[in-house]
Amino acid sequence: MSKRTILLFSASGLIGRFVTDDLRARGFRVVGVARRLSPAQQMSALDIELPILILDAAALARVLSEHAVDVVVNCLGVLQDGPGSDTNAVHRDFVARLLQAIGDSGRAIRLVHISIPGMVEADRTAFATTKRDAERLIAASGIPHAILRPGFVVAPSAYGGSAMLRALAAFPLDLPDKEMATLFQPVAVEDIAATIAWLAARDIDDASLKAVSWDLMQAEPITMAGVIKQFRHAFGTATWRRLVMPAFLLDLGAKIGDFANHLGWMPPLRSTAIAELRHGVTGDPSAWIAATGIAPKTLAETIGRHPASIQDKWFARLFLAKALIFASLVAFWLVSGFIALFVSYRAAAGILTAHNFSPALVDPITIGTSLMDMSIGVLIAFRRTAAIGLVAGIVASLGYMVGAAILTPDLWIEPLGALVKTGPAIVLMLVALLTLDNR
Repeated sequence: MSKRTILLFSASGLIGRFVTDDLRARGFRVVGVARRLSPAQQMSALDIELPILILDAAALARVLSEHAVDVVVNCLGVLQDGPGSDTNAVHRDFVARLLQAIGDSGRAIRLVHISIPGMVEADRTAFATTKRDAERLIAASGIPHAILRPGFVVAPSAYGGSAMLRALAAFPLDLPDKEMATLFQPVAVEDIAATIAWLAARDIDDASLKAVSWDLMQAEPITMAGVIKQFRHAFGTATWRRLVMPAFLLDLGAKIGDFANHLGWMPPLRSTAIAELRHGVTGDPSAWIAATGIAPKTLAETIGRHPASIQDKWFARLFLAKALIFASLVAFWLVSGFIALFVSYRAAAGILTAHNFSPALVDPITIGTSLMDMSIGVLIAFRRTAAIGLVAGIVASLGYMVGAAILTPDLWIEPLGALVKTGPAIVLMLVALLTLDNR
């Protein structure tokens, strides 16, 4: 059991969660901190929720001192600005406060910072430029540090871009040829964890590790097509005939993703993701390999030579369908309420009149149910309120079915079967509710 304590920021993320669990298995005492942890991620009393981005340097210094921290691992990162996501605040401002806190803590602490590969001259997005700003702050701080720049991270779990590649592998669909030819150098998340463990075990006074910057990735680059091909071998779809997505459709998808980002969702297909994808993920891992002796796993070793499990297949197939499910439900509730209120109001009100409803109730009920339908659509559209909207949609649909059975039973046998179709709509909302989680 190592006596050293590691504090890891973003213990809920793809890299952070794996590294937290891996380091604990190696005997380190790891304090995993995140803004939010799912119940499944709270594996230990040392998994802590903190409002990381609003903590000042003094509060961060207290956290470091209270837990007697020896190593800080910063895995915080956001792809693009949006509600609750500010690249400047996460990548640059937080790092500035963290560096001050480490200096003020009175402890000898090594900082391990997860950044991105590439050259400064090639940075084009706020994601990349703010990541690079953080690197400059760290380099100028004089604090013992290691800046790790992982390539395309492949992990047992999937999130964001890695989930998107799995989804592409599960369907007979390819990105445009230009994007498929982009060079990628993958890295297994196990190799990232092994590197952090190697650093954490070293003496902080080791002059050779006072300030290092390493690219973490397999030595030989491959194309994105090669990455997806390896996943296709695992999914059993390698021999399928495939349709190539037109470039304009990819760009349109990125714009739709940007719009969804403003609603609080974080789809992998956004303008920043496409810009970074077209830039590629390459670097030189020779310094890392020479210093640590770690032999990076190949993509085949990382993904494995065994067939994907049924859980893997279901996730990959549902990943792309999830966006369509939510979009269709938003449209369903908004359009149905809009039509009843503005397009076919007399017809909607006439149904109640024909069933002997009091004239004083016809207009309020018609207007009220129409506004309720549109409100449900709006609730589902925003990530923060989507669960409330889905539950409200299920309850409203059941209410319509029960109410119709009591008050207007003849509507159940009308030719278009509007009420009969409510049953499958309820099931679809239940599917959306069950797939709402991202982590």
